[in-house]
Amino acid sequence: MELNYSDIGTRIKNERIRQNMSQERLAELTGLSNTHTSHVETGNTKVSLPTLVKIANTLSVSLDDLVCDSLIKAKDVFENEITQEVKDCDEYEIRVIADTIKALKETLRKRK
Repeated sequence: MELNYSDIGTRIKNERIRQNMSQERLAELTGLSNTHTSHVETGNTKVSLPTLVKIANTLSVSLDDLVCDSLIKAKDVFENEITQEVKDCDEYEIRVIADTIKALKETLRKRK
């Protein structure tokens, strides 16, 4: 199975932004250049395992969190991602999200 470097970069960028961290700060903390960090986030370079570990440690996430789109068994990571997204929602927002998920699930299962 091939790694999808674009998806990995997007996950890195999303987590960095979630933590209110600038790209420059991530580069500084990982010892990477700003340019290389940008290329990693855009998927324009194949990030090495040691670099990916540095980034994961800096962002306090697991490697699974960053490469889950390339994993065969990533269900737990995706379930955790959904949980994290709704943590700060109010009751109304959660109800709308739950209804949307149910409708989407039904639609996806009809297409199989």
